[in-house]
Amino acid sequence: MPIETKVSSVGGTLSGAAERLGAEVVAVPVRSGPTAPDAEIASFLPFTLDELLTLNGAKGEPGEVISAPVRVGGRVLELLLYGVGEAAPADLRKAGAALARRGRGRATLAAGVPSGDLAAFVEGALLASYTFKIGQPPKKAPLGTLAILTEAGPEAGAAAVERGTVVARAAALARDLANTPATDKGPSWLAERATEIAAEAGLAVRLRGEKELAEGGFGGLIAVGAGSPRPPRLIELSHRPEGGTEGSTESAERHVVLVGKGITFDSGGLSLKPNDNMKTMKTDMAGGGVVIAVMGALRALGVRARVTGLIAAAENMPSGSSMRPGDVITHFGGTTSEVLNTDAEGRLVLADALAYADAELAPDVVVDVATLTGAAKVALGLRTGALFANDDALASALDAAGAAAGEPLWRLPLVEDYREGIKSDVADVANIERRGFGGGAIMAALFLREFVGDRTWAHLDVAGPGRATGDDAELTKGATGFGARLLLNWLAPTTS
Repeated sequence: MPIETKVSSVGGTLSGAAERLGAEVVAVPVRSGPTAPDAEIASFLPFTLDELLTLNGAKGEPGEVISAPVRVGGRVLELLLYGVGEAAPADLRKAGAALARRGRGRATLAAGVPSGDLAAFVEGALLASYTFKIGQPPKKAPLGTLAILTEAGPEAGAAAVERGTVVARAAALARDLANTPATDKGPSWLAERATEIAAEAGLAVRLRGEKELAEGGFGGLIAVGAGSPRPPRLIELSHRPEGGTEGSTESAERHVVLVGKGITFDSGGLSLKPNDNMKTMKTDMAGGGVVIAVMGALRALGVRARVTGLIAAAENMPSGSSMRPGDVITHFGGTTSEVLNTDAEGRLVLADALAYADAELAPDVVVDVATLTGAAKVALGLRTGALFANDDALASALDAAGAAAGEPLWRLPLVEDYREGIKSDVADVANIERRGFGGGAIMAALFLREFVGDRTWAHLDVAGPGRATGDDAELTKGATGFGARLLLNWLAPTTS
């Protein structure tokens, strides 16, 4: 659901701002190591801040929060001392999340937030306030308002607050799209939502339905969607910087194509998944949701590149019309693939989108994002995405963007010797490896590489970090929106 918490930057003294805003909670950061007490807060307490920290065994570590009552301007408020560690972006993100959870349902004033990366603090607070529930609202409302008191005045923090808000809301949108049950979320629903977001964000839209996909040779999308009564869609969103015109790239520094896997539900098809493995498959379009969310935030962040987003949307279901193991698909552009497992469907729809991008869009760089393989999850766990790339500079840039955004990547190799494993006797390539090499995530990346031509390309396999099993720091249980903050940080890096 859209984040309801409102964040603003304010000026003045802590007591004056608390009274003016009607704050119910005031919060002050504490760094690791010796603390320098805030003079105004110290005057409200009958003891020192160090004594209070010692009493609670607190060390100022990120995520720590301790509480004490204070009288401010004639009212008794709750004082929260929250740890910020060394005030690195990751520390501030975690601190903002902890403060948001402790301040649920109340108006909170945070004073003295370290200025190193205020946007990260805002991201953490907003993303920890995210909820998704159908039916009655949660018993305890999320953080209502968060006012951030900056010594230099409200203008000094406004830009950082705005950036943190835009990025967090994009990640929350990606979560919403992925968390929506597949009861409602077929390919056409996803296309409708993308169209609504495009209208709000000034994006051009092109939607291809089943007939146009078939006539255009998008064999992967047609085959994967064949078993469902809800036909596939290819969603194309276009961002051109202000000043650019249709068909012109004069004002754009480069043309980036983002490709997202949009499998709105993955039963495995005729290669049916076990029941437990299906329970999270409404989120198998998380990559597509990330691309839609990123595209929707580009104008607000002033991205100067021309960016095209492609979301290959289909529902993978078993029926009499489903694709079968042993089928051969002709993808956009003519490359053929042999289907050895219908549950390796994501790469089949991505192949069409990648081949289309290469042949028709002439991009400078292509990045795809997908919850693609369980192998990546086994290799890297639930917090780190797998990165494959055919260009070292692109890999380094994405790795740095992920580290800065709190969405880390680990580069895995495109092992040339493994290409033998996806040879097919009857087609150009097989959709899974068949010769005992293992390395499922690598094999999937090698399959995708067949469709990118000579383009500079990276593949993000987010099967692990795309979902969370519980709340932790800025993550909330369910879809995480992993990749949205990373890609926005790559496309619109901070200048500070």
